[in-house]
Amino acid sequence: MIEGLEQLLAKGCDSAELRFGLGSAYLKQNQLPQAIEHLKCCVEQKPDYSAGWKQLGKAYLKAELPELAQASYQQGIAVAEAKGDVQAVKEMQVFLKRIQRAAN
Repeated sequence: MIEGLEQLLAKGCDSAELRFGLGSAYLKQNQLPQAIEHLKCCVEQKPDYSAGWKQLGKAYLKAELPELAQASYQQGIAVAEAKGDVQAVKEMQVFLKRIQRAAN
């Protein structure tokens, strides 16, 4: 899967959705630097993509970067609230609370 997505990217078919797919695939394989790189590109290209912010938060958390994960979840919550995506808001609030509890 990753190889096919990377080929699309190499051909110039860049998009937030492609970057999300790549980032998510790398995250599943625990290749965190690549996951973070692609997920950052995803939200840079499409800042109102709440799923991108949520995945980026997960990647940062897995990479043991809780401050960056927290910032990603906060941005994702703001985006999801603006779009009325209640489910995404609830999910990211749960992740955010876990980070905050772990910090105390």
